[in-house]
Amino acid sequence: MEKSRRRGRPGHDQDAVLAAAVRLFNTRGYDATSMFDVAESLGITKSTLYHHVSGKEQLLTMAVDRALDGLFEAAEAAVRDEGAATVRLKDLIRRSVLVLADRLEFVTLLLRVRGNTAAEQHALARRREFDRIVTDLVKQAQAEGGVRADVDPATAARLLFGMVNSLIEWYRPDRGAPESIAGTVADLAFDGLRHR
Repeated sequence: MEKSRRRGRPGHDQDAVLAAAVRLFNTRGYDATSMFDVAESLGITKSTLYHHVSGKEQLLTMAVDRALDGLFEAAEAAVRDEGAATVRLKDLIRRSVLVLADRLEFVTLLLRVRGNTAAEQHALARRREFDRIVTDLVKQAQAEGGVRADVDPATAARLLFGMVNSLIEWYRPDRGAPESIAGTVADLAFDGLRHR
C-alpha cells in the first residue's frame, strides 16, 4: 500500500492548506496574508498549519509551481508532437487555456508575482523559460510559412499569451466549457497570425 504524502486531519491535508492560502493570497495579496490568516480560514491552529508546511514562502512556491507545471506539461506535449509548428503552437494555446481553466486560482496567483521573494523569482525564471519555448515555436512556424514573418517572434508569443492570460480576469466555469473557450481563443489568435 502506498504511503500518503499528506498528513493531518481529514479536510486539513496539504492540498486543503494550499487551496486556502491561494484564495487568501489572491484576495488579500501575498504580503498582507499571514500564516495566522491561513490557519484561521481553515479553523486550525498555527502549530497545526506548520505540521503541513514550513511557511508562507513554501505555500507560494507550491502554488506557482502547480500553475507552471501544468503549462510546462502543455509545452512539452507541443514540442514533443510531430507535425507542423503552426499546428503545435495552436495546440499549445488550446492546452494552456485548459490548464488555466483547471488551475484558475493558481494561474491567477502566478500572473501576479513580481519577483519580491525567492519563490517569486523562481516563478519568474520558469515563466521566462516557458516564454522561450513559445517564442521558439513561433519562429519554427514562421520558418515553415504558417505564421506571418513580419511579426517579432517574442512579441507574438507575448501577445498570444496575453490573450490566454486575460482569462483570469473574466473566466468562470459558468461562462462556458473550457474546451469551447480554448478553441475560440486558439481560432481567434491564429486567424490574426496566419498568412492571407
